[in-house]
Amino acid sequence: MSAPVTQIVILVNIVAYLLQSAQGDALVEEYALWPLGPHFHLWQIVSYAFLHGNLPHILFNMFGLNMFGSDVERYVGSRRFMVYYFVCAVSAAVAQLVVSSATGASYPTVGASGGIFGVLLAFAMFFPERKIMPLIPPIPMPARVFVVVYGGLELLLGVTGSEAGVAHFAHLGGMLGGFLVLIFWRLNSNHSSPS
Repeated sequence: MSAPVTQIVILVNIVAYLLQSAQGDALVEEYALWPLGPHFHLWQIVSYAFLHGNLPHILFNMFGLNMFGSDVERYVGSRRFMVYYFVCAVSAAVAQLVVSSATGASYPTVGASGGIFGVLLAFAMFFPERKIMPLIPPIPMPARVFVVVYGGLELLLGVTGSEAGVAHFAHLGGMLGGFLVLIFWRLNSNHSSPS
């Protein structure tokens, strides 16, 4: 069974990156997620997730989306996956806007990472015992352990302000949004089942 939404999202990201490379900062000025203020526009809470800072950024994100998104899409279905992915991307944007307002940050945010963190959470919830081999450290671990470690690391890096320029709280916002969607689906499924 294919995963068409995952492949379409990857394709749109690649096309956006090529346009971004050709046009320089013009797309970032209009479509990156800017903090609340004169540069901010409502469409940026979605459009930012299709822009990337550099080639390694998009390659790593698209690798993660393909690796985890395909299985999640096949598990929940393409329609639900599309809703899930975009909710995660938007919740990541909202988290980033809250943090940038609180800290006075003035730089734009780009990247699919918030959506992908939500997908990673879903992967761990649907396939908790599936082994994942992270790049660092290269030790195989169950998906549920990997997500807890990775989420904890993001929280630590965000709180300590390490790795400046990385939107750690946006990543966590994507996970939180995904978690809320999964809980909603589970509750809705329980209510609709016969008693």
